[in-house]
Amino acid sequence: MKLRPLNVRTRLTLWYLAVLAAALLIYGASTSLFLVFQLRSQLDHRAIEDLETIKGLLSFTSDGRLLFHSNYQDQSYPTKMLDPLIEILAADGTLLYRNELLGNRSLGGSLQPGDMSGSYTMRSIRLSDGMLVRLVSRQYILEGRPRLIRLGLSEESLWQRFREVLVGLLLGLPLVLVFAGLGGYFLARHALSPIERMARRVHEINAERLNARLYVENPHDELGFLGSAFNETLARLERSFEQLRRFTADASHELRTPLTAIRSVGEVGLQKSGAAQDYREVISSMLEESARLTRLVDSLLTIARADSGQIQLEKTTAPLVPLVRDVTSLLDVLAEEKSQKVSVAGDDTIQVQGDGTILRQVLTNLLDNAIKYSYSGSHISLRVSRSGDGAVVVEVEDDGPGIPPEHRDKVFDRFYRIDKGRSRDMGGAGLGLAIAKWGAEAHGGHLRLFCPNGTGCTFRLVLPQLPATDAQLSSATITPASESADQPSTSLANLNVSPPIT
Repeated sequence: MKLRPLNVRTRLTLWYLAVLAAALLIYGASTSLFLVFQLRSQLDHRAIEDLETIKGLLSFTSDGRLLFHSNYQDQSYPTKMLDPLIEILAADGTLLYRNELLGNRSLGGSLQPGDMSGSYTMRSIRLSDGMLVRLVSRQYILEGRPRLIRLGLSEESLWQRFREVLVGLLLGLPLVLVFAGLGGYFLARHALSPIERMARRVHEINAERLNARLYVENPHDELGFLGSAFNETLARLERSFEQLRRFTADASHELRTPLTAIRSVGEVGLQKSGAAQDYREVISSMLEESARLTRLVDSLLTIARADSGQIQLEKTTAPLVPLVRDVTSLLDVLAEEKSQKVSVAGDDTIQVQGDGTILRQVLTNLLDNAIKYSYSGSHISLRVSRSGDGAVVVEVEDDGPGIPPEHRDKVFDRFYRIDKGRSRDMGGAGLGLAIAKWGAEAHGGHLRLFCPNGTGCTFRLVLPQLPATDAQLSSATITPASESADQPSTSLANLNVSPPIT
């Protein structure tokens, strides 16, 4: 079973201590090695100076014996540990001299390669009694004779100082880590305290308190970004819950109205006796309210499926103008009842890639909305064109009373109606534009409202341009009319017609 600290503060502190301990160990090791290098370099420099001094004090007697000048014994050294060990050899390796401090011990043994090269050679050796010595040797020509002078200085002082530094580092490391751990734990606790406050605040937030927000001390640091992101999430949740509450209330109200009407008409029909024509009128009223209720339920089902992502787009590529004309012909009856004129203009070669059923529903809802709220005898125009960036634009322009500025941002909300009583009399529930906007966004486009002059409005549907590969494929598969007379049309206009959702 893997042991792991429970809270983040402890884990951060342990990681901090581990990194600090590794850094201190590396620093201590490198400092110790540098100290050894510096002390050894000083020892080599001292040995070379002593070697040159000794060379100047050597002389030969008449019978060839090697002697030091009389003032050799007057040379003093700082400490006993730095007293030199001296050994002089002939070119053939014959021992010529050993000083009293060296005694019978050999200083370096027999001649080594490079000893007689005339340059300084330095190495560390261990004498027969275990003493560590730094050996410096060089060949000199004394009175025409080559001689090898070896000088050794004890390294005991060097390693003694190294051990003292190492012991100091090892003794100080735990103390440093203890103080660093306490300081690190305090800093981690202080740094993470805003998260604890956020957590306590989050526990207080529920569905009835979605308007509550986290307190952000510094919005520019990492914890501030976290708190701000959480507040934005709470704001989105609050809006979603508010929309859900409003949607539920509006849906309940809209469903209750036709149900109440059906019940009222039925009760009146049962309470009085009349001719068959009277009962037909009662049944006709009940069927009318049932049809309105059916349309409302269908609209709610469409919105619910859209919100849950259950509607899968079956995209095809086909001309858009025939679809617009087909929708216009479908709603011509409604326009004729109000003596309205509906015109369609656009390039028949403009193609879109989309789900024909959903695009038909979008256009049907836009045109139905324009017919309902335009004056009798007015003109409604549908234009299909391309924008500067190649996107497909469908504009539905009417000559209605327009929409006040305070309502323009809300007309796409579900169940929103400027004149609720008038809209209900026309059979609308305030869902048509909401579904039209969803259909546009489901195709990667958008739906916008423009009321430039205060009278009349233009709904602009923008759909993304056809991908290059699909456009080339579509242009390559266009068949002349004479060759395709017996073939079924693949236009979007041949798909099933859906009633307008209002």
